[in-house]
Amino acid sequence: MNLEHINYGLSASQEETKPIEELPNPLPRAVLRLNNHVLLDGEWKFALDPDDSGLRDGWHLGYHYEHSAQWPGSIETHMAQAKGQTQPSAWQDKIVAWYEREFTLPEIEEPLLRSMFQLTFGACGYETRVWLNGRQLRTIEGEDVHYGEYTSFSYELREENLHSVNRLTVRIADTMDAETTRGKQESHIYKRGGIWYQTFTGAVRSVWLEMVERNRLRSRVGVDSVVEDQLVRFNLTTRIHDPGLYTLRLQVYERGRKNGTPPLYTSDFPLRLEAGQKQQRVVLEMPGARLWAPQEPNLYQLVAQLIDAEGYPAQIETHFGLRKIESRGRHVYLNNEPTYLDGILYQPGTATYEEMQRHMHAMQQLGCNLVRVHIAGVDPRIYNLADELGLLLWVEVPSPHASSPRSRQNHKEELLRMLALIESHPSVVIWSLYNEDWGCQDIAVNPDTRRYITDMYHFMQIEHPQFLVVDNDGWQHISAEGRLKSDLLTAHLYTPDLPHWRNLLDRLVAGELVGVAAFPLVIGDPFFYRRQKPLIVSEWGGFGFADYGGPQAGEERTERIRQFKQELRARPIAGDVYTQATNIEEERNGIIDPHTGELSVPPGLLHSRTPDLPRA
Repeated sequence: MNLEHINYGLSASQEETKPIEELPNPLPRAVLRLNNHVLLDGEWKFALDPDDSGLRDGWHLGYHYEHSAQWPGSIETHMAQAKGQTQPSAWQDKIVAWYEREFTLPEIEEPLLRSMFQLTFGACGYETRVWLNGRQLRTIEGEDVHYGEYTSFSYELREENLHSVNRLTVRIADTMDAETTRGKQESHIYKRGGIWYQTFTGAVRSVWLEMVERNRLRSRVGVDSVVEDQLVRFNLTTRIHDPGLYTLRLQVYERGRKNGTPPLYTSDFPLRLEAGQKQQRVVLEMPGARLWAPQEPNLYQLVAQLIDAEGYPAQIETHFGLRKIESRGRHVYLNNEPTYLDGILYQPGTATYEEMQRHMHAMQQLGCNLVRVHIAGVDPRIYNLADELGLLLWVEVPSPHASSPRSRQNHKEELLRMLALIESHPSVVIWSLYNEDWGCQDIAVNPDTRRYITDMYHFMQIEHPQFLVVDNDGWQHISAEGRLKSDLLTAHLYTPDLPHWRNLLDRLVAGELVGVAAFPLVIGDPFFYRRQKPLIVSEWGGFGFADYGGPQAGEERTERIRQFKQELRARPIAGDVYTQATNIEEERNGIIDPHTGELSVPPGLLHSRTPDLPRA
C-alpha cells in the first residue's frame, strides 16, 4: 500500500483546488475534511481463534499468523479462503478472529502541536478490540470494547505511542446471541433459510488513518429544518482537548460553488468549551432557500469551522437540504404537499458499494420515490447518493431476535449510533424501531416492551422531529389511551390472488384491524381507525418467492404487479412498498439484477399513474 501523499497535514492538498464536495469520497462517511487520509484496506494477517485463547495468551503482544485476508471483507469469507473454499463458511454459536498489519507513519510537515492522528473503522464487529503496538486502544467514547457492526468508531492515537512503523492488531468476535442487533442474520432463534440469512460479520467496511485537530468538530452533523420560517437547526459535536473560548462559524454555499464565491448565509456563535465532547445546536436563517424534494433535490453545502482563540479554523464540510415531512390525516405531506409513497423493499445483503449504487439508480427507474432499507446498515455514501437522486429513504434499526431488558438496551444503543451518523440527510424521512415484532415478540402482553417502544417513539418526536417514526412495522402497533404510538399505520399483506387482494384492501381501508394481516394491526388500548393516520401497505407482492406465491418472472409477473398496484391507488392509502428489489439467498423475488442493476420488468412499473393528490 502506498502511504506517500502530497501533504499529510491539516491544510488543503493540491487536489483541493476543486470544491471539496466535487472530490471523490473514498471513505464511508458523509462528512468531509480538508486533511488527507491513508486507507489501511488491503492485505492483513489473519487467524481464527476457535478456543478464544488469544486474549489469555497475549496474541496482541505477538503471534504467528498462518493466513492472510483482504480488509474489508467478512470473517465468513476469510474463513473460506483459509480453507481453500469459494463460498463463505458458516459458523455456530461463536466466532473469534484476529487481524494484524503494519503501517508506516506518514511524514508530517509540522510538529503535532494542534493536531493528532485518528484511526477510524467504517464498521466492524459485532465486538471489536484494537491494539496499537501491543497497547490496547479506547474509542473516543471511552470504550475498551466497541459493540455493534453498522456504524463507524474512532480512536485518537497518542504521539508517544506511535513509532515510525506501527503494528495494528484487531480482535473481532461475534455470536449467535439473539439479544444483539442482528437484522436478518441468523441467530439461536432464527436459523438460516427462507427470509433468514447467513451471518456477514467482521471487517465489513474500510479502516483509515487521518490527522485531525486536537480541538475540532466531529464528523457528525444533524439537520432539522423549519421550512415555513426558513430556519435550519444544526446539531454539531465538539471535541476539545484545550478548554477555552471558541467561535463556531457556519457558512452555507450553493452546492458546486467555485473557490472564492461568498457564502449565501453565514453566522458566528461564540462558545466557551470545556475539555471533552459536547453537542451544540445552533440555528441559521436561510431566507429564499430552495426546498429539497424528489422532483427537485436541491442541496446546499455547509462549511462548519471551530475557530480557536488564535484564529485557527478546524473545518468540516457536508451537504444538506431543507425539507419537511409530516403525517397528517390520511396523507403523508412532504414540504406541505401530499405525497404518495411509491416504495420498494431493499435488502442489500452482501452487495458491494458499486452494486448498491446500481441498485439505487434501478429503483428510481422503476418509478419509486421511496426505498425502504430493510433492517440493515449500509455504506453511508448510499445516503449521499439518495440525497442527490431525490430518493426518499425509510431506514430501520437492525433488530435483535429476542425480547429482554438487554436486547432493548442493545437496540437503543444501535439506534443512537445510527442517528448520530445519518441524521443530516434530507433523503432519510422514516425510521422503523421494530419490524414484525422481531425482537419484541411479547409486545402484546409485556408492558415493559410497549413502554420501551413508546419511550423511544416520544424520544424521536422530541429530539429528531425531522423524521416520521414507526413503532413496529407490519402489525401490532401500540395504542395508549387511543393514541397510536406510530406516525404511520402500516400493514404487511401478502397474497398472490387478485380477488383476495381486493378484499384485503377493502377491509383495511374500512378500519378492520383484526384478520387483515398476520396479527392484529393494533394492540394495547382500543384504537378506532377513522383515517386519522396515513395508511401504508409497507410490504406486498413478493412474487417469485415460494412462500409468497405468484408468477416468478416474465410478462405474467409484470401484469400481476401492475394490477395489484392499480388496486392500491384506487383506495385511500398513503403509500405502498413492493417486496422486493433484488434476490437475496433463498428469497428469489427480486426485479433488479443484484450485480448489474438491470431491470427484469419494465421501467416505471411501480410509479403511480393516478391524478395528483389534493393539496393541503
